[in-house]
Amino acid sequence: MTRQSFVQQLSDTLAQRQQMYGHPADVMAIIAARWSMTLGVQITPAQVALCMIDVKLARLAHDPAHADSAIDVAGYAALLREVCP
Repeated sequence: MTRQSFVQQLSDTLAQRQQMYGHPADVMAIIAARWSMTLGVQITPAQVALCMIDVKLARLAHDPAHADSAIDVAGYAALLREVCP
């Protein structure tokens, strides 16, 4: 996969997910609230993005060639920029 096709697939994926689930900042806030209840500590939307990056990195450690996980890491990194104050 070329860099250009990777970036295009990332852009397409982010647009599709926003259409399916709503604005990323809203979704990350909902996840943060749910994780906060589950864990009993305050979780921020930025922490959600960072934790999701960690999940995807763990998967990439198992299979570094898995393109979907690499796209997800880049996607969550982009979303992190949207949810940071």
